[in-house]
Amino acid sequence: MTLTKRIIPCLDVKDGRVVKGIQFVQLRDAGDPVELARFYDEQGADELVFLDISASVEGRKTIVEVVKAVASELAIPFTVGGGINSLEDMKKILRAGADKVSLNTAAVQNPDLIKEGASYFGTQCIVVAIDAKFDAELGTWRVYTHGGRTPTDKVVIKWAKEAMELGAGEILLTSMDSDGEKNGFDLSLTKAVSEAVSIPVIASGGAGNAEHFADAFTKGKADAALAASIFHYKETSVHEVKSHLRDKGILVR
Repeated sequence: MTLTKRIIPCLDVKDGRVVKGIQFVQLRDAGDPVELARFYDEQGADELVFLDISASVEGRKTIVEVVKAVASELAIPFTVGGGINSLEDMKKILRAGADKVSLNTAAVQNPDLIKEGASYFGTQCIVVAIDAKFDAELGTWRVYTHGGRTPTDKVVIKWAKEAMELGAGEILLTSMDSDGEKNGFDLSLTKAVSEAVSIPVIASGGAGNAEHFADAFTKGKADAALAASIFHYKETSVHEVKSHLRDKGILVR
């Protein structure tokens, strides 16, 4: 069975508003999360990812109220991340209407959290987000935490495998080098991780046009591709991306 490729808009939320930057900085306002969620649901997005990008840095909890408001607009699967540090936090977010939780900083600091979440809610609920930046000294990609601010001693490919073994159902892989640049996804990174794990990999960071999505699936071997600014600022639409992919013979919903 060949699974269809998924197109996933991402809402990076700070202080209750959607923002977008370049390489994790220079953030600018992109709108209201509830309105954007409704818009993407109507447009035929396969899923939606909501990341409270300042939660881990500010050490506060993901904005449960905003999650509830967004979830009430959606009929598609909805993943929420940002400041989720415990099983209790996961319960709150899933009760608020999310279908999956995304763990990044907390998973690196406490890998057992992946296992706990997977055994309590099932692996399909647990997404491990990895922020990756190429490190010339290492000769490979290094894992960063705290919204891309903190380098760790973890190597991306090894950490992706470990996360899978602990029970992650999916990897959300963001290239910090490509983020917001609109020059295309980091295909070598995406391919390396996709080939190293047997769970779905969501490519993130760098989408600039519909062809970049096709590349992520064919060359990067990703199962899903995520984008933010090109959708928020109406440079292209989910609908346009999907029709381009269909033209290329790539299976989409």
